[in-house]
Amino acid sequence: MDVGHCYLDGNADAVEFCPHDSFRHILAASTYTLREGDQPSRSGSISLFHVDAETRQLELFHRVDTAGIFDIKWNSVGRNVVPLLAQADADGYLRIHSLGNHSDGAEGFSLKEINGEKISSSLCLCLDWNPSATSITVGLSDGSVSIISLAESQVQVQEEWKAHDFELWATSFDIHQPNLVYTGSDDCKFSCWDLRDGPSKLAFQNTKVHKMGVCCIAKSPSDPNTLLTGSYDENLRVWDVRSISKPVIETSICLGGGVWRIKHHPFVPGLVLAACMHNGFAIVKIKGDEAEVMETYSKHESLAYGADWQREERSHGDKRTSLVATCSFYDRLLRIWMPESNTLL
Repeated sequence: MDVGHCYLDGNADAVEFCPHDSFRHILAASTYTLREGDQPSRSGSISLFHVDAETRQLELFHRVDTAGIFDIKWNSVGRNVVPLLAQADADGYLRIHSLGNHSDGAEGFSLKEINGEKISSSLCLCLDWNPSATSITVGLSDGSVSIISLAESQVQVQEEWKAHDFELWATSFDIHQPNLVYTGSDDCKFSCWDLRDGPSKLAFQNTKVHKMGVCCIAKSPSDPNTLLTGSYDENLRVWDVRSISKPVIETSICLGGGVWRIKHHPFVPGLVLAACMHNGFAIVKIKGDEAEVMETYSKHESLAYGADWQREERSHGDKRTSLVATCSFYDRLLRIWMPESNTLL
């Protein structure tokens, strides 16, 4: 069921619902627009929306113009009570925005940049917070990965190393073992690094399974042994990380398009939302060594890049369901919808 849609001011590439209790109705959407010519430039923006499923309203209430953005992520709910939104951009900056009341006293919320640090001469392509929101891992276009510490709002490069041969499109902390960081790249390699040894040491690296570049990596929040990867080769892969030196593949499912983004459902174990680039969006149920596509969504007409679940469950008839936000690149389209299948029962 479609709830609402709108067009953004630039090419849409990421959508993120705020996970913090009082702000779960707030959605952030980011853009990246390349202006070609004698002096090419990359511009972008972050737009904040109020999302109301009951009235089917999608209301833009704040926008920030920035450099071209490749990735945004809210900090996890934990010791930090203030919602923070991190931005990885084409100018090599990691920027941290705080969500709060307008500084001029007006009603409503806005983003305020509390820190912006140029961490590389390369492009910042992807990022992830550690579970305690004290550090961020950033993937760079030269194949490097940076670990950035946040102490009293100060951004500091803790460590940086050459992890891959080509662009690093995926990096994430292991939410159950935050000393481990996963990376994936256009070189088709999927790697894990142990931060307990400085400089970080390679815990494992798989070079043979992905037939094309690795686009995304997502550890299961409900199962500490399960991790998912997505690739340009159109496959969503399920890994068992109990054998950390040599992960065992349990499941691989072809989604018909490059798997750019994977989001685990916040409450339903094994339920995954995937952005499939040239083949829209898919909801996949993973159980043991089986994976099944439960539903597809094809109302976007461009590259399917951004996808996220809202962190609230809703009753819809005799079903429990969640809102989904998706966005596509060249048509600049943002859509809010509700899954129609019984995936959430």
